[in-house]
Amino acid sequence: MNSRIALLAVLTAAVTWPAPASAQWFNQWERDGQTPFWEKPQRRQPNYRNQPNWGGGWDDDYYEPRQRRARVIGGGGRPYVAPEAPKTIAFESNFAPNSIVIDTAGRKLYFVLSDSEAYVYPISVGRQGFTWTGTEAISRIADWPDWHPPKEMIARDRKLPDKMRGGVRNPLGAKALYLGKTLYRIHGTNDASTIGLAASSGCFRMLNRHVVHLASLVDVGTPVTVVKNLPEAITTAPIAQQKKHASAQSF
Repeated sequence: MNSRIALLAVLTAAVTWPAPASAQWFNQWERDGQTPFWEKPQRRQPNYRNQPNWGGGWDDDYYEPRQRRARVIGGGGRPYVAPEAPKTIAFESNFAPNSIVIDTAGRKLYFVLSDSEAYVYPISVGRQGFTWTGTEAISRIADWPDWHPPKEMIARDRKLPDKMRGGVRNPLGAKALYLGKTLYRIHGTNDASTIGLAASSGCFRMLNRHVVHLASLVDVGTPVTVVKNLPEAITTAPIAQQKKHASAQSF
C-alpha cells in the first residue's frame, strides 16, 4: 500500500513540476500560433573564415570578402633612362625663352628656345572633364617619384594604394616636374601607348626619355603656360622643312 502511494506521489510531481524555461518559451510560442520550434528559421551566424581580408559581419546569402586597400606598394626597378631630344620647330611667339607652353588640343608640349624656335614633345593630356588652362611654375623636380593618389581618385577606384614607390610600375615614370601647389605634374610614363591621347586626370604625360631631356633644360621656377589651342599666328613647321622651303624660293 505504501509503495503504491509513493509511486502515485512521484507521478503527480512529474506532471505538476514547472517545465524548463526553454520549454515554457516554446510552448508559449506554439500557443500564440507561431511556427513550431522545430521549423523555426535559424539565425545566421558570423562567418568566421580564415581569410586575412575578411571584414567581419554576418554571413549573407552572397558573400564577397571586403578587400583591404594596400597602404604602400612597391613601384619596381629604377633603370637608367637616357635623355632624347625631340625635333626642333619654328615657333615665333611672344612666349619667353626657357619657358614651357602646353597645347592641350594639339597634345604637344613646347620648350621655347628663342623667339623663333622651340622643342616640341608629344604628350598625353587630361581626358574630358579633367582639362585645365592657366599658368604655373615648376616647384619641384623628382627622379622616379613616389605616387600619392589623391582622395578623389581613390574614391573612384578603391583598389588604389595610399602610396606607390617610384619605379617602372609607377604611373609617374622616370621623372616628374611638379606645377606650383597644384596636384598636377608633367611626368614620364611607363605606358608609351597613352602618348597622344586624352587619358590622364589633368597631368601631362611624356615618354620617359623625353621628360628626362626636358628636366635637363628647366629649373624650379620655370614658367609653364597651358592653353587650349595655340594662337593661329604661331608657326610650328619643322626647322628643316622651313629651310628647304626658303632655299627653293631663292632660285
